[in-house]
Amino acid sequence: MADYIFKTEGLKKEYSGKTVLDIEEMEIQKGKITAVIGPSGAGKSTLLHLLNVIEAPSSGSIWFEDSMIGHKALTLDIRRSMVMVFQKPLVFTATVYENLAYGLKLRKMKKEEISQKVEEVLEITGLKDKRNQNAATLSGGEAQRVAIGRAMVVRPKALLLDEPTANLDPANISIIEDLIKFGKANYGLSVIIVTHNMFQAKRLSDNTIFMLNGKIIDYDTTESLFNCPKNEITGAFIDGKMIY
Repeated sequence: MADYIFKTEGLKKEYSGKTVLDIEEMEIQKGKITAVIGPSGAGKSTLLHLLNVIEAPSSGSIWFEDSMIGHKALTLDIRRSMVMVFQKPLVFTATVYENLAYGLKLRKMKKEEISQKVEEVLEITGLKDKRNQNAATLSGGEAQRVAIGRAMVVRPKALLLDEPTANLDPANISIIEDLIKFGKANYGLSVIIVTHNMFQAKRLSDNTIFMLNGKIIDYDTTESLFNCPKNEITGAFIDGKMIY
């Protein structure tokens, strides 16, 4: 079994003839939290969309564990093995409990198993007292906790997060970061998180990818990338200097 969760080779994405992503090769380690940083327009969200098969690459290959994946040949098992959560929380107009149980019901799990898994996620998201509240009436931070909890409760292999804590207050950011760390430690999740928050990348991730102009400029352990970056452009970005 591969020790990576995703691997890519010759990955490119073009829009109207303009190349927005160009990555020669990349491996994302299994069971780790990998942060993706870089300025706006660097290709971070595009990379997530390709990995999650929301969009097809213009060229190149993507592997999920040992299986090459493609837009037309994606198996249900692979599709169910990865979940993506966006910056704006998406919740159903239903109770918090029903939101969390949704994916489990689609998988036709027994009622008792659904209840056990949902109760655990209600606990770790801090939403037990909101279980019967309509999720559409929650605050932004609470709704994002529901969205991430709904993704985690189905125990995917890969959890892809696109700026999941942007514009949230510190209390909700802390809860969500703890939730992500819990998923890695207890569910074995491989997490890829796009973030503009340098401090979040440093305290949350095992590895960090720095992207600029659609390319990977630096990719290392988070400690090494922030403390002794291999590329001077990375150092300039971390120091808050204009690099684009």
